[in-house]
Amino acid sequence: MVGTFYRAPAPGANPYVNPGDTIRKGQTIGIVEAMKIMNEIEAECDCKILSVEVEDATAVEYGTQLVKIQKL
Repeated sequence: MVGTFYRAPAPGANPYVNPGDTIRKGQTIGIVEAMKIMNEIEAECDCKILSVEVEDATAVEYGTQLVKIQKL
């Protein structure tokens, strides 16, 4: 386990992204907490979110696919 993936900035808050959302390069997709440090995961390109592959507060490791996207 490398960290824990969070879809929202706080419990009960709206998720950063949902399937069907169109987002810009640099927009936050989620957070991975590793050793008490919150690391924002940002979009590498303008894209449409097709699906979110990881449930909120799930353990993730290197190579885990977090979201499926379609580049714009």
